[in-house]
Amino acid sequence: MSASSTPSRQGMGLRDETLGMWLGVLGVAIFALTLPMTRLATGTQAAPQLSPWFVTLGRAALAGALSLVFLLATRSPLPQRAHWKPLVLAALGNVLIFPVLLAYAVRAINASHAAVVMALLPLATAAIAAWVLHQRARLGFWLCAVAGGVLVVIFSLLRAHPGSGAAGAFSFEWAYVLLVCAVLACALGYVYGAQVTPALGAERVICWMCVLSLPFTVPGTLWLWPAQPVAPSAWAGFAYVGLFSMWIGFFAWYRGLALGGALRVSQTQLLQPFLSILAAVPLLGESIDMLTIGFAGAVVATVVAGKKLSQARPAPIAPSPLPNATP
Repeated sequence: MSASSTPSRQGMGLRDETLGMWLGVLGVAIFALTLPMTRLATGTQAAPQLSPWFVTLGRAALAGALSLVFLLATRSPLPQRAHWKPLVLAALGNVLIFPVLLAYAVRAINASHAAVVMALLPLATAAIAAWVLHQRARLGFWLCAVAGGVLVVIFSLLRAHPGSGAAGAFSFEWAYVLLVCAVLACALGYVYGAQVTPALGAERVICWMCVLSLPFTVPGTLWLWPAQPVAPSAWAGFAYVGLFSMWIGFFAWYRGLALGGALRVSQTQLLQPFLSILAAVPLLGESIDMLTIGFAGAVVATVVAGKKLSQARPAPIAPSPLPNATP
């Protein structure tokens, strides 16, 4: 009996790993569309659509309403007192600061160019985790982090157009600075969210973050509701980042990590910048150039090297519930 049941359990384990890998790919694909969909929602400096602040608060309000339904339906207990501070800090980074900086930045630069900067997120998360959690990292890891940052600086300088920023508007150089700040804010949110994940569960962390933000996001969304006509494509982009980027994507991602193993499934995130670049072609009409692909590949290479070097140290204090996928 036991001999016949062993292959069955092995088969089920293999199916779970395969399903987990595909769910991880699905989550990464959902997050990869965040950049072009945000640009669709906000428009460009020449043809603005929805306000970046409206997109930021509105997407969080939509996800917060869905999160409230989920938490009530699953009868999730309230977080304990010690959980509120990390949840608030995670919400500030992931729900507010990251989306608004991203929304302003992609008004000024192509989504495919933004994907190169966002490829730094895994490395930034590991670096901030080492700083916040007082973990010691090897010198090679920090060299990889510096190398990734230098690549982004070089890429932004190569893409800069002198005098491109109109009065009061972000120039291309400032848009890249905003993206770097967005990466740091997102990474900081990931690290603080990781601290309460063992107690609350990964899916509930993002839900509580969105619900905590509702007292601010709902009034802000209503206050900033556009009075002028907005293109249907902008509303479609807004609906996507609120429904998928801010909510559904995390459920696919978390479930994939649980079924397929965090170490194995998290490697699918390396596809994200390339999927963002590819998605920008049909959605925004952007063109693919070898310079962008080359720099994206180089940044991803520093991420791979940095991850390998960081894994050589003892296991971290708290596992990250969001292994660096971009919301």
